[in-house]
Formats: sequence, C-alpha cells, structure tokens
Amino acid sequence: MTINFNELNNLQLDVLREIGNIGAGNAVSALAKMVNRRIDVSVPKVKILEFSEIPDMLSAPEEPVVGILLGVTGDITGHILFMLDRKSARFLVNMLLGFKESTSVEFDELEMSAIKELGNIMTGAYVAALSMLTNLNILCSVPNVAIDMASAILSVTAIEFGMLGETVLYIASEFNEGDNKVIGDFFLIPDIDSYETLLKTLGVII
Repeated sequence: MTINFNELNNLQLDVLREIGNIGAGNAVSALAKMVNRRIDVSVPKVKILEFSEIPDMLSAPEEPVVGILLGVTGDITGHILFMLDRKSARFLVNMLLGFKESTSVEFDELEMSAIKELGNIMTGAYVAALSMLTNLNILCSVPNVAIDMASAILSVTAIEFGMLGETVLYIASEFNEGDNKVIGDFFLIPDIDSYETLLKTLGVII
C-alpha cells in the first residue's frame, strides 16, 4: 500500500502530534515519580517518515547511541525503536540507580537492566497515548538493548525486519532536569497492514 502523506489533513496531523505530547508527558511523569525529581518536557516533534529518511532526522547518525527495540503485537504489529545518545542514557541510569558521579560511557549488567526498564517506561508511555487516541489494543515485548552507531542500529533493524512497511511514526522529545538535557527518538515501525489499520483510525483511509 502506498500512502500519499499529503492526504493527512490538519486534524489527523494534530492527533499524531497529540500522541507525541501525551506520550512524552506520560513518560516524564513516570520517570519523575521513579526518581522523585522534577523533570520538564519540551513540545515534541512528530512526523511520518519513510524509513530511509530517518538518518536525516538524527543530529549525529555516526555517533554511538543506545537503541532499545521492542516488538509490537495486538491490533497492530511491528516494532518500536527508542534511541538515546549515550550521555542521555548515562544521565537517566545515574538518576534511576542513584549514581551521582559516574560519567562512564560503558554500562555494566545492572545498568543495562536499568536501561531496559527505562525503555519499558518510555515506550510504554507512548504506546499508552497511541492506544488511547486510536482505541487500538497495542502490546509490547520485552526490550532488547544495543549500543552502536545510530546508522548501524537502523541498518540492522531494516535488514532484520525488512518485511515491515517502509513508513515510520517518528516522535522526537526533549526532557530537562535542571541544566541536564535528555533527547529521545521514538520510532513506531508498523508492518504494512498495521499501518493501514493505524491510518484508518485517523480517517485517512475509508
């Protein structure tokens, strides 16, 4: 199925933006409660992209990042990829585990478990927003974590899940705790039939 993105009217685009707003807000609320600290969120950027366009949206596709990949089942199927730069991941791990001084870009087993938990929290918040606004039942698998260049993670994802559709829902969020900034890139990569289901809920396809 080929979708003309120009068919998305302002109301449908507003729904997609609201998914980003609510998802980011939910993620920050859950994270702030866990670490008992105030965290603010900027207005996220929300776009529908071709998979091939993703590298152009990243500030440094050749820089190492932490990629968190989950499978999606339910009314739609596919995968979710959530990416953090290593500095952001380190800051979040330090907050979650109560580490004050660590600046290491390497993560031990305990810290990798913390990253998986962060992935559950962040992606769960976006999926809850997507479910609420589309009335779709969406479930996520246990996350897998990889640390590599963003371009490499995207290449592996494209190869391993080449049977998926080429269209991606992209939400870029920025969280702030004091002077600390966390940037997270959320990608929903549905299969072809699931993307049609998603667009039908937005009234793009009748």
